[in-house]
Amino acid sequence: MKIASQKDFVSGLMFTIVGIAFGVGATNFDIGSAARMGPGYFPLLLGILLAVLGVVITLQSFGKHVGDQSLGGIAWRPLIFILGANLAFGALLVGIPSWGIPHFGLIVAIYGLVLISGYARPGHKLKESVILATALAIGSYGAFVYALNLQFPVLPWFLGQ
Repeated sequence: MKIASQKDFVSGLMFTIVGIAFGVGATNFDIGSAARMGPGYFPLLLGILLAVLGVVITLQSFGKHVGDQSLGGIAWRPLIFILGANLAFGALLVGIPSWGIPHFGLIVAIYGLVLISGYARPGHKLKESVILATALAIGSYGAFVYALNLQFPVLPWFLGQ
């Protein structure tokens, strides 16, 4: 059999591997039953569902496809900026105590995340990212701090809480 769509084949394999990993990881927790679910029940079901979806997509990659379905090169720009934005978010949110970097809090971390990840898109406009970051910061504060009363730093260390 010949692979007609390399994109579907690789993405199906990725879904299958991640689904199996989640399923195996969920077995470290109490699974329970449908009537009395344990903490591993939901991740196990999601892992199984993702693995089944991956197998279906992988099998469909052997069918007929129109157009070029080969893999392209790695999109380095989005990869670097998205990963960098997530690392910066974690470092800004709680700091890196072992390196002597204090926390900057939720608001600054969200602005850092949105502004850095915006550069992953060609034609990035700073104004759009600032507007999006403001809306996301307000929504996140409302949801996580005000509504859910989660305890983590909101403001930078020098402004206090």
